[in-house]
Amino acid sequence: ELVAGITMEVAEGEFVAVVGPSGSGKSTILRAISGLLKPAGGEVKVNGETVTTPPPHVGFMFQKDALLPWRTVAGNIRVGCELGGTSAAKREARIADLIKLLRLEGFENSYPRQLSGGMRQRVSLGRLLAYEPQLMLMDEPFGALDYQTKIAMGLELLRVWEQERRSIIFVTHDIEEAVALADRVVVFSARPARIVADYKVDLPRPRHLRALRSDPIFTHLTETIWSDLAMPD
Repeated sequence: ELVAGITMEVAEGEFVAVVGPSGSGKSTILRAISGLLKPAGGEVKVNGETVTTPPPHVGFMFQKDALLPWRTVAGNIRVGCELGGTSAAKREARIADLIKLLRLEGFENSYPRQLSGGMRQRVSLGRLLAYEPQLMLMDEPFGALDYQTKIAMGLELLRVWEQERRSIIFVTHDIEEAVALADRVVVFSARPARIVADYKVDLPRPRHLRALRSDPIFTHLTETIWSDLAMPD
C-alpha cells in the first residue's frame, strides 16, 4: 500500500506544497488528481466532480520538461493554447503575452536544444499557462536545476502565480522551496503515506526568496518540518 487515508483540499487560487520522503506517494496523489491513475479506494474531486478520466482545466508540469523538440518556443507554448481550446484568433496574442510574462522575448523562434535548463522550464510553464488550467499540478518541476536557477525559477513562478492566481499543488523534496513558495505546506509520512502535518505559511507576499533565510518565521517552520520528517513512524 502506497497511500493510506490522505484527505486534503485545495481552495481556488491557493498554492499548496507537498513534501515527504522519497516513495511516499506524493507523485501518486498528483497522478490520481489528474486522472492518470485510478485509486484503489476513496475518491478524487475537482470542482465538485469525481475524477474518473483526465478532468478539463487541470494541467500537469513534470520535472523533465518534455518539450516537443521539433517545435520552437512559440510553437511549444501554442500546444497549450490548442489543447486548451483557445480560439485561433486569440492564440497569437496569448502566446505573445506569455512570452513577455516569462521573459522569453528574443527566443520565440529558438528550439529546445538551444535553450538552458531554466529556460526550457520557463517554456514548459508557458505551455501549462497557455492551457489556462484552473488547477496546476507540479511534480518537482525545478528538481533537476542547479541552485541558482532553481531560485530564479521559484521567483518566476511566484511572479506569474501572483498575476494568474491559479490553484497549485507543488510536490518537492526541498523544504525551503516549499515554505518559500506556498500558502500551505502539507507533510506526508513514509509509505503508506498519511498527512502528519499541514502548516499555514504566515509570510507576507510578495516574497523575496533570499531574504527569507533570515526570517525567524521561515527558519522555525523549515526546522519544524525537518523534525516532522525525521519522526519515526
